[in-house]
Amino acid sequence: MTETTQKTEVARSWFESLRDRICDAFEAIEREAGSNAAFHYTPWDREEEGNADPGGGVQGLMKGRVFEKVGVNVSTVKGSFSPEFAGQVNGASADNPGFTATGISLVAHMANPHVPAVHMNTRFLTTGKAWFGGGADLNPPIPYVDDTEEFHARLRAACSAHNPTYYERFKKWADDYFFIPHRGVHRGVGGIFYDHLECEDDAAFARNLAFTREVGEAFLDIFPRLVRRRMESEFTPQDKQIQLEWRGRYAEFNLVYDRGTLFGLKTGGNIDAILMSLPPEAVWN
Repeated sequence: MTETTQKTEVARSWFESLRDRICDAFEAIEREAGSNAAFHYTPWDREEEGNADPGGGVQGLMKGRVFEKVGVNVSTVKGSFSPEFAGQVNGASADNPGFTATGISLVAHMANPHVPAVHMNTRFLTTGKAWFGGGADLNPPIPYVDDTEEFHARLRAACSAHNPTYYERFKKWADDYFFIPHRGVHRGVGGIFYDHLECEDDAAFARNLAFTREVGEAFLDIFPRLVRRRMESEFTPQDKQIQLEWRGRYAEFNLVYDRGTLFGLKTGGNIDAILMSLPPEAVWN
């Protein structure tokens, strides 16, 4: 087993364990709401011409009483970028297009418009370089100041445990990234987003993996608390309409600007898993 493969397997193992605990936590919330909803897992295999071991993943999907639609996917893939796409990826080029990637991706769209939608992903990639990236961001159709403050406080604590500069840097990165230019609005109330935490040696790999794990733990700690706070809130037809129109904006961002969507499509990922981020229902007026 090569050093790259070993590191990929370490990261993959963590992402899969995080998925299992997140899915258990979300199913527990459904039980509290009197629902028997559970995740259904669909394995998929990637295909790449001339590649005997291109990898694949597992798509986890649940539709319930609290979680109208939530997807939690883990994939581990390897192969070569197309020449035109390779130049857009850190450490890759037309002359060196090979890559491996493993990661977890989560998007939750909630039945109650007072409960915030959420996105979280963390990943490890190797090209000519190796690095971690990811983050989490809160996307409430009807924002609450205390929810926003507590979400950011938990992420700030996760960042501060590793580097005093991380939170402000990665919060700004999220604010800049999760913006819909043609609408002139942000997709949500932000969070953190980071990329290219490079692993030049074993110490850097261990350090960046530890931070990435901290982000996952922070998400698992804070988001279920916010869901339980709001999931029994009464809502009006007007509240639901606000949610559906907001979901239209969310879909626009993910289809037009999201780099993860583009990466999945450009690397032969599973279409259903890539587009699980789209809401189950939305409107454009």
